[in-house]
Amino acid sequence: MPTYDYVCDGCGHAFELFQSMTDAVKKTCPECGKKKLRRLIGAGGAIVFKGSGFYKTDYRSDSYKKGAEAEKSASGGDGGKKADSGPKKSGSGEG
Repeated sequence: MPTYDYVCDGCGHAFELFQSMTDAVKKTCPECGKKKLRRLIGAGGAIVFKGSGFYKTDYRSDSYKKGAEAEKSASGGDGGKKADSGPKKSGSGEG
C-alpha cells in the first residue's frame, strides 16, 4: 500500500497517510477539522541499481573501458591474486 502526502490549506498541517489505492481521498484535516485537505502528487519511488554487472560492464563506452584497463594494469592488474605456480619444493636438496 502506498503512502500519500496530505496538506491542509486551512491550517498548514502536513502529514503522510498510509492507505490503500482504492481508499477515498481524505478531505477533513485531523488538526483543525476543516474540509480543506488536499493530497499532494509525489515523484514516486525510484529504482536504484547497485552492484556490479548492470551499467559498469554492459553499457560503458569503449574509451571508458580502455581507460579502466590502463588504470588496472598500472596498479598491478591482478587484483591482488597471484597465479598458483604448482607444488611447493622444499629447500633441503633431498629428493
